[in-house]
Amino acid sequence: MRQSIKSRLSSTILVIVLLTIGIISFLSNILINKQFTNYISKQQELKAQIITSSISQQYSTFTDQWNMDYVHAIGMFSLYEGYIIKVYDKDGMLLWDAQAHDMKLCNQIMDEISERMRIQYPQLNGDFTSVSQPLSQDGNVIGSVSISYFGPFFLNENEFRFIHSLNIILLSVGVLSLVVSLLVGHLLAKRISRPILNTVEVTKQIADGKYEARLEEKSDTDELQLLITSINHLAESLETMEKLRKQLTEDVAHELRTPITILQSYLEAMTEGIWEPSEERLQSCYDEVVRIGTLVKDLESLAKLEKDNLHLNKQEIDLRTIIDQVVSTFEAESMNKKLLITVQGGHTYLMADLSRIKQVVVNLLSNAIKYSEEGCNITVALFENKDNVGFSIQDTGAGIPADELPYIFERFYRADKSRNRMTGGSGIGLTIVKSILHAHGGNITVQSELGQGSTFTVTLPKA
Repeated sequence: MRQSIKSRLSSTILVIVLLTIGIISFLSNILINKQFTNYISKQQELKAQIITSSISQQYSTFTDQWNMDYVHAIGMFSLYEGYIIKVYDKDGMLLWDAQAHDMKLCNQIMDEISERMRIQYPQLNGDFTSVSQPLSQDGNVIGSVSISYFGPFFLNENEFRFIHSLNIILLSVGVLSLVVSLLVGHLLAKRISRPILNTVEVTKQIADGKYEARLEEKSDTDELQLLITSINHLAESLETMEKLRKQLTEDVAHELRTPITILQSYLEAMTEGIWEPSEERLQSCYDEVVRIGTLVKDLESLAKLEKDNLHLNKQEIDLRTIIDQVVSTFEAESMNKKLLITVQGGHTYLMADLSRIKQVVVNLLSNAIKYSEEGCNITVALFENKDNVGFSIQDTGAGIPADELPYIFERFYRADKSRNRMTGGSGIGLTIVKSILHAHGGNITVQSELGQGSTFTVTLPKA
């Protein structure tokens, strides 16, 4: 049977508290009773010694007489406290006997003590026992005393009331602790379950396509705050992906619509006799077909690169050599725009797929040339450390707006919203670059300032 987190937490806390209070109360009762009974046993021994000492003081060595009034007083006082005494002189003659003095009172006191102990301590199996101790004065034996009391220990009325009050206090503390624990457990369960329930509600909204939903509350519990942060991050990611998905649909439609529209209008005009088929017009149609083919080829390349089983034909390559080859490939284009391309750094070697890394350099350098104005400078700088090699391509071109930087590696995303056909490609060149680098275990970062240029930095592991 399923339970809510609130109910489960409350019931769990209740069980734990009940067990804790039960164990503590049980152990406390045992320990306190044990300590108390040990204390009472020692007090009884001490009381017997006090009785013996008090009776010894009632003998006068000068008159060789006993003060029987005080002996009687001591005997009666002891009787009311549960001690039945008999006093003998040094010749063994009985001087005073509590039972002989008042047998009825002695029996009554003995019965009360026995009944009380039987009820409170049924496992004790105690009984009245007698101990005999000598009476001495100045080192001389002047008699003896026999003291009978309930053993191994007994409690009087005041001591029973103390134990009873102590048990009530322990029970009250246990009940109060239980009530407080239930209240605290309920509040704690509510506090913990509230953000979780809110999280469930927000995730339902996200599942329904409301990606703008967010959890606004904060929690001082690390795990709950991590959950809240993760859900909000998930919502932001899904919202971004949804925007990119819509943008992807729009971009693909745009990329295909333009060449198809041009082809359709040219072919209709020529088939209907409005235009004569000429080399120039057929060349325009051919260019648009090539453009569509290039787009499809780029999409196929991206799909292949993003497969989990992308195969890399790794071999030892010289990064400087690859960059020099690519720079020479763009020599004519850079001369037309009067661009100065400078390569800095020595030869660096790594294990990588030659054609894939060359494609990365081509795409990045092509973008740098494409978005640089005439007369700008482009610098390619190689670097190497213990575990990695890499290069950066810095241009002094148009730059990228700050709000566009997080999205430039998404497919079909281009900062030039005008989609100028002279500068805009298919919009997936940087996506391909990122995929290739990730397949090699590397990464790419970008720094850019609008109107100042951009710097793309590629880092690759040597092995």
